[in-house]
Amino acid sequence: MTGTPAVAHVTAPTAVVATVARRRDQRSAIGLLAVYGLILALIAFWPMPVDRGASGLLRAISQVVPWLTYDVIETTANVALFVPFGVLLALALPLDRGLVVPLALLTTLTIESGQALFLAERTPSLRDVVANVAGARIGLAIVRVVERRAHLSPSRERPSAPRGSHG
Repeated sequence: MTGTPAVAHVTAPTAVVATVARRRDQRSAIGLLAVYGLILALIAFWPMPVDRGASGLLRAISQVVPWLTYDVIETTANVALFVPFGVLLALALPLDRGLVVPLALLTTLTIESGQALFLAERTPSLRDVVANVAGARIGLAIVRVVERRAHLSPSRERPSAPRGSHG
């Protein structure tokens, strides 16, 4: 009898544990994505501009740091708003990550169209669409980098050096 069945016996539970952990993480990501989606909908479809009342602060920031114009701040905020969308969607769809960017585009087009059709005080823009999709792409890239690093990092379960060894 060879050692193969013993190896398979040892690795099978590890694979099962890994699968269970991935499914748990996926369910958590789906739950967080639902909460994020609710918050995103509130921000996106709030009847008044969400930065109303912040004009004094934004003007002060632009005076201190001249290149931080309103447009730069707004675009950066739109990118940052969709980074969690990219992260959570990538974690919720581990086998279909090619859908992250199209779903981000669909989501932001829905938001901008809804603002154009139903919210007189909101201003939809193509720049928002580009910024939101860029944010989702950044979120997806973060997940890929973290997973790649975790996969490439040496195992933490390395055997310890024999006592007395100064290797």
